[in-house]
Amino acid sequence: MSARIETPFPDIRRWAESNTGLPYVWSFAGASAGPHVCVNALVHGNEVCGAITADALLCELTTSLTPTRGKLSIAFANVDAYHAFDAAKPFESRCVEEDFNRLWDAATLSGPRDSRELRRARALRPFYDTVDHLLDLHSMLEPAPPIALAGDTAKGLALANAVGLPPHALVDSGHAAGKRLRDYAGFGDPASPKSALLIECGQHWEAAVADVAMQVTLRFLAHFRMLDGGWLAARGLHDAPPATAQKVVDITQVVTVQSPAFRWVHNAQGLEVIANADTLLAMDGDREVRTAHANAVLVMPVPQPKVGQTAVRVGAFRAG
Repeated sequence: MSARIETPFPDIRRWAESNTGLPYVWSFAGASAGPHVCVNALVHGNEVCGAITADALLCELTTSLTPTRGKLSIAFANVDAYHAFDAAKPFESRCVEEDFNRLWDAATLSGPRDSRELRRARALRPFYDTVDHLLDLHSMLEPAPPIALAGDTAKGLALANAVGLPPHALVDSGHAAGKRLRDYAGFGDPASPKSALLIECGQHWEAAVADVAMQVTLRFLAHFRMLDGGWLAARGLHDAPPATAQKVVDITQVVTVQSPAFRWVHNAQGLEVIANADTLLAMDGDREVRTAHANAVLVMPVPQPKVGQTAVRVGAFRAG
């Protein structure tokens, strides 16, 4: 699999020695009381758009910018994977040993397993426990329109709608392989006032992916009134809401790979709509993978998924 890398990779080592005692995690107090809001980057080491946004924000916050209220934190998560990035093998630094974004349940975090990702997750867990509202910036393996992952709670979708970008929002419960950070503890608890939003900003290294990440971040911070309105406007925040409401995709089917002989029959594309029910998408060994209903929306298909991983999520556009 080849890749064209159009994005710069910032040198984030200057942020290692932070002001929180946690490497690569910075926090800044606001002028008045308010929530603890976090912009989170590099859950996966080759998803550079979050690092670009976090690096730019830290340059401002460590020189002249002060949050208007509460506390604003900027965090780089799986920094070991980021530092291992090799442009000759760009797909191999998603993680070092295991997916950082499948570890976020209490049993895994407090259990006996060990990996470099788990060590970093356990170190960051007390920090994330203090966060009220999390923006988790990601990107995608294959070219596809950006999409907001709202989780499966009403508050998650409400936050996605309030931010308003990107134009599509996904309502889903995650992956069989493990719980995502955006669903961890209070973030995924319908009864908790905490919230989280995961944004897939586009293909990992397309030129536009960093612009999407920054624009979403500005809108997220504006929603929580964390930064001065004039500063936000000067950096490209559009005060007007998006011209059209977000299209919501409700997940109806999650295809988890069961066989090492999994192969695609259909050339699946992100946010592609399959008109006919019972369309053959793939063969998972001897098992046929077909659309369960008409007008099925394919979300983030993975070209070469492994056993236990999600090959594709299938959903339907919500009416209204």
